[in-house]
Amino acid sequence: MPIIKIEMWEGRDKDIKKKIVQKITQTICEVLNCPKDAVTVVIYDVPKHNWGVEGELASEKFK
Repeated sequence: MPIIKIEMWEGRDKDIKKKIVQKITQTICEVLNCPKDAVTVVIYDVPKHNWGVEGELASEKFK
């Protein structure tokens, strides 16, 4: 049973997350030849102030 963990900046709406879950599940099933009920996708919304990029906080680097 694959568990796919996605960490991304917070702010995407429910429809975008739904599409991400659908597409990731579809791709994993195609590649691993497994049923959809075997796939779990977890999305972690991370605030930009908790994410570092090139030695800077993403909240400061990407305003």
